[in-house]
Parts: sequence; structure tokens; C-alpha cells
Amino acid sequence: MECSDSSRTIEKGPLFGIRHVPTILLFFNLAAGYVTRLNIGVLLVAMTTRLTSNKGPVIGIRHLQALLLFLAIVVNYVARLSVSVAVVAMTDAATSNPDFPEYNWTGAETSYVLSSFYWGYIVTQFPAGFLVRRFGAKAVLLVPTLATAVLSGITPPCVAWGGWQAFSVIRVVEGLFQGLIFPCIHEHLAKWSPPKERNRLGVLAYSGADCGSVLAMASSGLIANSSMGWPGIFYMSAGTCGLWCVLWLLLGYNNAPNSRLIGAQERDYIERSMKRPDGFHAKKIPVPWRAIWTCAAFYALLIVRSAQGWANSTMQLQTPSYMHGVLEMDIKSNALYSALPFLAMWCMAYVYLAFADLAMSRKWMSLTALRKSINTVSYWGPAAALIGIGFLDKSQTNLAIALMTINAGLNAGSGIGSILTIIDMSPNHSGMLMAIVNGIGNIFPLLTPLLVGVIVTEPGSRSQWQIVFGMTAVVFFFGNLVYLIWGTTDQQAWDAEDYLSPRDQEAKSEHQMDLKSKQKSPESPTT
Repeated sequence: MECSDSSRTIEKGPLFGIRHVPTILLFFNLAAGYVTRLNIGVLLVAMTTRLTSNKGPVIGIRHLQALLLFLAIVVNYVARLSVSVAVVAMTDAATSNPDFPEYNWTGAETSYVLSSFYWGYIVTQFPAGFLVRRFGAKAVLLVPTLATAVLSGITPPCVAWGGWQAFSVIRVVEGLFQGLIFPCIHEHLAKWSPPKERNRLGVLAYSGADCGSVLAMASSGLIANSSMGWPGIFYMSAGTCGLWCVLWLLLGYNNAPNSRLIGAQERDYIERSMKRPDGFHAKKIPVPWRAIWTCAAFYALLIVRSAQGWANSTMQLQTPSYMHGVLEMDIKSNALYSALPFLAMWCMAYVYLAFADLAMSRKWMSLTALRKSINTVSYWGPAAALIGIGFLDKSQTNLAIALMTINAGLNAGSGIGSILTIIDMSPNHSGMLMAIVNGIGNIFPLLTPLLVGVIVTEPGSRSQWQIVFGMTAVVFFFGNLVYLIWGTTDQQAWDAEDYLSPRDQEAKSEHQMDLKSKQKSPESPTT
């Protein structure tokens, strides 16, 4: 007998649905189990590995701290950057799951939503430097990630209630909290990274920005097209941020002597490599403000990082809009292709790291020359690529994507090229310096979405996007030129923990000697 329904076709379910939820839960279950299992292995290595005269264990708790910083940046970047894809889905339901609300926001209103994060972000940068010095990275870094989890979770109902205005307010508050993150990251790296391992641990931590960008761009479009719709983007961010908070509470420590997991050998290696005496972390080192603000190398660093901030905001926030408008790509492929440049950055960060390790071990150049060389490739290469991108249209989509990927891949060296220079110059004040540099540098991400909203009045206009990319190329060029002339990795004299005290005592003693000499010397005869 023939089956009567043999010709019946089975319709496919949604690309992403409830059936995937158990898989995600199993993933986190296995992740938590493996973290516990592997941490024990790391601990045993740290406790049993025999040190040489100048090297610590190959893998230790310092690497665990860098990994936690990596994950912190990942989850916070996903929450920050996935909004650029979510906004496209929220304003054009045809490009995503149409079962969820669509909002008729203008280009200017969308720009307010995208830029509002940075309105809050720049406000808390400077206070973050003081907070991390007072309370330590563990407490201060926990707060913004936990707040991001809560704010991401309440975003969909708040937008339904208050529209783009409510969305902008949430983004401002989220920016206020996330402004605390990078000064904490830098302070924590300075506490845990021996000079010879600074490149490795720094790249491991900061490559979280590239990984987070990849996940934000690649997953957001898929989630928006799934049964979860665009609200699912925010709920997933809330879950991942909450999970990281648990890991940080269990495994994060402010410094090596404070850690209960670290072995004595690794602890001594870290502290000895940084030439820290016993009780160093309990000291309160005053900030030499005058010396910092009169240092040419500090201004060079400030300018080069500001140029990077301008470029980051253009590429991270405007890429989906450019691909949707000029290249006419739907949100799903838009999100996947938008992720390609950041995937290239993530991979190339380790290529730059391998070159840096080889160059330093073979002593091909000084640390300053190495950082400037890598930063030049990372800035001037993308400047040329951006100019080329502006001349492409929808008939050259593949070439546009290739150039954007090359652009991002080359720019991956900026971490080794200039971010870690802050720790090189001043490990004792790295958190405060990062607060200043990141705070001023992120004024530009506040302005660029608004500027793009003014310049790009027609999202499909190639000529208008040429202006945007051309301006970014010019900023890249001159930012690195200043760094080449005045930048340095030399540890500054004002970084010394006793920098201010000896100068005060010396000034007092000289003043006293002058008074005594005047009292002893006879009055000069009148003429």
C-alpha cells in the first residue's frame, strides 16, 4: 500500500527558535564545567612549575586574569555594538522577522540612538581613574557589566513604551556605566602583566574588542531573523553579561598578592619583574598632574588614540548603514558581512603579536620603534583602503567587502602599536592615563554619528559616503604622524612612586639653604 501522505512536504521551522535554547543552555553548562576543570589545571601548573631566574610558569593565574578581561570586553562590546544592527531591524521590518514592532524613525533620530551611548561614556571615563585606584578593578569592573545586563534586558519594553527617546536614555545610562571599563582593564593589566609578557597578555585581553565586534555583527542579524526577533538581541546580551559577572566574582583578583589561587612562585615572578617592594599595592601613589599635562609624549598618545576613536565609531556603527544603503544588502547578509572586518582584526591581532614577539626576541628594533612601525601599518594602510571604499557601489560589493576586511585587518595592530604604550610609559598611573586618553578620545565617537547624519542625508548616496570615509582617512594619517614625531615607550620619570616627595624635599632644602646663605653673607656695599 502506498502511504497517502507520502507526497506531503515538511515545512522548515524558524531559523532560530526555542529548540535552540536547550542547546545554548548545554553550551553554558559545558563551558562552566570546563572552566572549573581547566582552572584546576592552571592552578596546578602555577603551583608546581619550577621557575628559572627570570621566568614564571608558562601558563598561570596571570593568563586567567587576561582571559577574564577578554571575556569582559566581549560581552560588553556585544551589548554596545549589536545596537547598530538592531536599529536596522527595528526601522525596517522587511529585513528581519516582521512579527515584531517596526518604528518609523528618521535618520536623525537613529543617529541620536547610536550616538547617545557615547554621551554617557565620556562622562565617567575620568572618574573611573579615581574609582579604580580607590576600590580596585574587581569591584569597579563588576558594576558596569552587571548594569549592562540589566539595561539590555529592559530595553525592548522600554522602547515599546517610550520610542527612540527612551532608547536613547537607556543608551546614555549604559554608556555611563561602560565608561568605567577600559580604565579598569588597563589598571588590571598593569598589575598582572610582567614587562616581557605585556604584549601577549595585552593582546589577549584587548582582542576581546574584535571578538565582541564579530559576535555582535554576525549574531545580531541571525537573531533578528529568528523567532526571537530584534528583542532577542538584547536578551542574549543580558544573559552573557550576567554569566560573566559570576565568573569574575569567583576568579578575579585585584593583584597577584591578593589572589588565593596563585602560587608563590608566580606571584614572586610578577612582583619581582615589576620591581615592586613588599606592601606596594597598599600604597597610595599621588598623581603627578603637572608632569603629565606638560609631557609631549602624553599628548602624542592622546592624539593618536583620538584618531582611533574616530575611526572605530565610523567603522563599527556606520558599516551596517553603508552596506544597507549603498550596497543594498539585506540585514542577514549585511550582519554577516559586517562581521568579516572584525573577524580579520581578531585574527590579525595575533599575527601582529607573533611579529612583535619575534622582533623583540631577535632584538631587531627597540620597543619604541616596534610600536611606531606597527602603528604606522595599522593607521596608514586603512587610510588608503578607506579612500578606495568610497569609490565603490553595489555592482562592486565583493570588492567593497574585501577592502573593508583588509582595512580592519591592518588596523588590528593598534593595540600593540599604541594602546599598550600607556602601560609602558606609566605602569603606576596607567588606569588614570587610560581614563584621560579614552575619555577625550571618545568625544569623537559622540560626534561622528551626528556628523554622518548631517552628511549622509541619502543612505544610498555613494558621494556622501565618500566624504565620510575620506575624512576618516585624513584623521588616521595625521593622528599617526604626530605619534611618529613625539611618541615614546620610555617609562617616564614622573611614574616613580616617590616622584613628588623627593622633589618637595629637595625644594624645601634648597629654600632653607638660600635663607641661611643670605643670613650669613654681609650686605653688599652701596655704590
